Amino acid sequence: MFARNIVVVGTGYVGLTTGACMASLGHRVVCADIDPAKVEMLAAGDVRISEPGLAELVGEGMAAGRLSFVLGAAAALAEPAGGGAHVVFLCVPTPMGVGGVADLSAVEAVVEETRELLPPGCVVVNKSTVPVGTADRTAELLGRDDVAVVSNPEFLREGSAVRDFLHPDRIVVGSNSSPEAAERVAGLYARLGAPTVLTDAASAEMIKYAANCFLAMKLSYVNALAELCERLGADVADVTEGIGYDRRIGQAFLVPGPGWGGSCLPKDVHALLQVADAADFEFRLLRATIDTNNRQFQRVVDKIRTAVSGRRGGSLARRRLALFGLTFKAGTDDVRASPALEVAALLRQAGAELVGYDPGLGAVDPAPVDPALVTVVDDPYVAAKDADAVVVLTEWPQFRGLDWARLAGAVATPTLVDTRNLLDPAVLRRAGFSWVGMGRAA
Repeated sequence: MFARNIVVVGTGYVGLTTGACMASLGHRVVCADIDPAKVEMLAAGDVRISEPGLAELVGEGMAAGRLSFVLGAAAALAEPAGGGAHVVFLCVPTPMGVGGVADLSAVEAVVEETRELLPPGCVVVNKSTVPVGTADRTAELLGRDDVAVVSNPEFLREGSAVRDFLHPDRIVVGSNSSPEAAERVAGLYARLGAPTVLTDAASAEMIKYAANCFLAMKLSYVNALAELCERLGADVADVTEGIGYDRRIGQAFLVPGPGWGGSCLPKDVHALLQVADAADFEFRLLRATIDTNNRQFQRVVDKIRTAVSGRRGGSLARRRLALFGLTFKAGTDDVRASPALEVAALLRQAGAELVGYDPGLGAVDPAPVDPALVTVVDDPYVAAKDADAVVVLTEWPQFRGLDWARLAGAVATPTLVDTRNLLDPAVLRRAGFSWVGMGRAA
């Protein structure tokens, strides 16, 4: 493998991880962003993204002279490494736009900015999650026969992005016009020894959406299964263990919860649904996945309502609830499209008073949660004081180590609704709590 000159445009989760990891593989990397404050912090080695191992990789890359940060893509291409860039990664946001369509304005803006600056023979790589056809659209906007466009989707999970990059399940690279360019991009990852899928651009773009939508369907399925287990007197923990040993199914994504969310699954599911609609295909299974998830948020609220009031349909007005977990999953400080906050919004609409605690938000000031929705505190015992119930909404393992007897003495009513089936019911009962889980007997 030869060291390459790489420009990475965008320094969010995907961009910063891509830049730091590529530098760790021996490549020379210039990362660009449009936020002056962020560029200044990164250039000083100040990494604000909560991601294990990322700050260390950034520091190592900068110390070795293989990683730098500049303001703007044009400036990156003017750098010594960028000016002779072999590969330019586009790692800019593609959020959900009106109607669920992916918003590609950031991608298009970078293409417009760099069109005349790209060195001949370089490869532009769409690493952001983009709809099928974006590689062709990018090539059309570039209008450069001497610059190839490749799709190389990322498969990074927040909280384990560095590990996922350096120990990938697969590398996917697609190109419609230049197999040689696809092979060149695949070669950047050669040291990782991962299975590599070389394909056309449309298939590469589709692989990313297909993977995330399948995971969303699996989560909606297990949440529906948990409700059915409750109605039939079965234990969803035993059921999922039993089916998870089947290698065709697997154990992953078979844990019930308050619903799925985060920065990827919601936008990717809606984007693929829009793509299907545009192709005149009624993707009923995917639409049912979304509907099941939306219903799950309300089902959790109904479960809390019953646990607090002692009856279905009881009132939540002026009930004080301690919400344990506000991020969309453990191991991150990201609250984007968090199912915990979806549930919180419905609880607030029902008149409940909400106090939240999350280990991932303890150092974030101010907390990225609307104070009109949830009052965030940095102590679980403060959150639980005088609460009518404690509700576990995120699967932080730290919750298992709390002093539950002390918490039972702090709450007004020792009721715990465990939407993640995270805690041991026997431990909770010994502490004095009544425990309510998902798909399991109380």
